[in-house]
Amino acid sequence: MIEQNTLVKEKQLLENYRRIRARSVEICEPLETEDFVVQPVVDVSPPKWHLGHTTWFFETFILIPNLDGYEVFNSQYNFVFNSYYETIGARVIRTDRGNLSRPSVADIFQYRKYVDKQMETFLLNNDLSDDLKKLFELGLNHEQQHQELLLTDIKYILGHNPLFPAYNENFPVEKSEPENFEMLSFKEGIYEIGFEGEGFCFDNELNRHKVYLNDFQISNRLVTNSEYLEFMNDGGYENFRHWHAEGWEWVKENHAKAPLYWHFIEGEWMHYTLNGLKEITPDEAVCHINFFEASAFASWKGMRLPTEAEWEVASGKFDWGKRWEWTGSAYLPYPSFAKEEGAVGEYNGKFMVNQTVLRGASLATPKGHSRKTYRNFFPTSLQWQFTGIRLAK
Repeated sequence: MIEQNTLVKEKQLLENYRRIRARSVEICEPLETEDFVVQPVVDVSPPKWHLGHTTWFFETFILIPNLDGYEVFNSQYNFVFNSYYETIGARVIRTDRGNLSRPSVADIFQYRKYVDKQMETFLLNNDLSDDLKKLFELGLNHEQQHQELLLTDIKYILGHNPLFPAYNENFPVEKSEPENFEMLSFKEGIYEIGFEGEGFCFDNELNRHKVYLNDFQISNRLVTNSEYLEFMNDGGYENFRHWHAEGWEWVKENHAKAPLYWHFIEGEWMHYTLNGLKEITPDEAVCHINFFEASAFASWKGMRLPTEAEWEVASGKFDWGKRWEWTGSAYLPYPSFAKEEGAVGEYNGKFMVNQTVLRGASLATPKGHSRKTYRNFFPTSLQWQFTGIRLAK
């Protein structure tokens, strides 16, 4: 019976691996070969790099140390596809990923097939230890993170092409936000936040701990395009009083006047979507807002952004998942947080500085990859993610 149960579990691992790996390729199916290579800005990686990097993760952390006799696909790929792991060695600097005409897109798909075949052999013929299962699951969740980045980066690449080509004209149309707007009230007290229970979480979601919160209110829905347009029409980008000092410098340096992908064409506001260039839909949640813009809008409304603790405590009372929602919290370690040994310890801990926490998920987040304790984080100036605004006071 024990052997049969083990076989079922190992088969499930393989099915999860196949499903998640196939999804990355599926995301790239609408692309032309030329689209795989472009890197318009440092924060955007070429799609082919994402496909190679996620494959490198399994080769480097699973196959090389654990599969006897494994031969690497290409000894130079460690230099090309290592992202930020100092423990693993030298790498191509991030700004140069778009300069890599080689390896070709075809080479990278061959790399994926090679590693996938080796991974399937490994999973079918080995009883994974608990530590190795944990690392394997991290690899799957790492790939899902890159699937979200793939969609985000593809949108930036195509959205900055002067032809505004659609990624997929049949991409699901977003639903509007509910018409009613209300503030949900929560009493002061001691609450608990952080991951608990069974299943996967990232180390930055640990450990569960108590927080004291004052009375607060949080909105039942996200800010819409029409509401953000009111802010713009009221001189929101011209009035320094609503902005952090660094945010105001960002406005001036970038001549900011609207969210990313918004274009004023022949008297109408348009925005680039994954379906192509479209008219602004008034009741959709505003998207591609950075922290500075979110904070300025909240100030204009006489409110603020929620803290990440407030957001997590309140998250069961409203719908979330359309946008990554900016909070007013710096990305810092939870009490008793400890980095793991080795390269895996570089995954989150070393980024806990100069970053702001976002909560929730977005339309680009893979199914099953979101939870209320998930701590996303980005620098305050970035707009390219699917980010939005929820108000608090």
